Amino acid sequence: MRMRIAFTAAGVAALIVLGSAGTAGAADGPRQSHTTTVGVHNAYQQATFPYLADALDSGAGMIELDVWSDSLTRQWRVNHELVGQSSNCTSGGLRTGNRDGGLGDCLSNMKLWHDAHPGHRPIIVKVEFKNGFDSRVSLGPADFDRLVATRLGDAIYRPADLLGSYRTLDEAALADNWATTSELAGKFLLELIPGTFERQNPFDRLWTDTEYARYLRDLAATGKLGSARSFPAVVDAAGGDPRTRYSDPAIRPWFVFFDGSATAYVGGGIDAAWYDSRHYHLIMTDAAAVAPPIDSTHPTEAEASARVALLAKAHASVVSADWASLPRVLSTVAVRG
Repeated sequence: MRMRIAFTAAGVAALIVLGSAGTAGAADGPRQSHTTTVGVHNAYQQATFPYLADALDSGAGMIELDVWSDSLTRQWRVNHELVGQSSNCTSGGLRTGNRDGGLGDCLSNMKLWHDAHPGHRPIIVKVEFKNGFDSRVSLGPADFDRLVATRLGDAIYRPADLLGSYRTLDEAALADNWATTSELAGKFLLELIPGTFERQNPFDRLWTDTEYARYLRDLAATGKLGSARSFPAVVDAAGGDPRTRYSDPAIRPWFVFFDGSATAYVGGGIDAAWYDSRHYHLIMTDAAAVAPPIDSTHPTEAEASARVALLAKAHASVVSADWASLPRVLSTVAVRG
């Protein structure tokens, strides 16, 4: 069973269900946890989209930014490489001014686009902190959230919005307290993951996922969770509950986003139904590599659509790939599971 949910500038325009009726039958739309969307890997790169506005226009349900914490300039750079800054984010309007902007510019571009498209589809923004946070130079979790709050205002779905009256994010997810797609119209959700450089750095003993989860735990303990703007993710697929890798059990209930290779969940022996039944968000990356593999950047629309359907049935929340040239596929919203 598949479904498409169409968003317009006025908000949620219609629900079109393909197949038998399911959770999409409610007038308010399904909960976010019951849907599968399509994301674009490294959407900030100019070779992927000329401008970040083009990525937002593409219909994708997830875009990705790579961010470096620069201790020398005390700024967040957006770039794939260690040195310099290279992005499709602009210092001016959506398609004016210089490109190669930093994180603040990317967020400002998102706000400009948001204001021009009220009621837009919910968009997950996956932020890979390539070398992690650096609180010593005001580039820590609280600093990141202040920047997000300043640039995006109330256009963010926060951990506190999921939490509601529950004690932890895990309890809220188990109760399926996620907002519906209608309620999420006009919102961004931020997912944070530790970066490749950070994970390979033998001197870095506090990765982004652990640091931000501790931050959420401590904010909740003092009644200040409302200031948090992001969801940390457990990266890399693993059998059972992957959160057991964290030695501190007190931070485990603050993870409800999981992020791993699609090949581990489809044909790799890991049962992704566990995530779906507990209403966790599961981002499946490198979707093209699932057997039989298809072109990683330019498959046919039919091939890509079939792959999205396959991974939606396999319980993905987001199917992530490099299919920037397929807007009809990117705008797909399918029934999960």
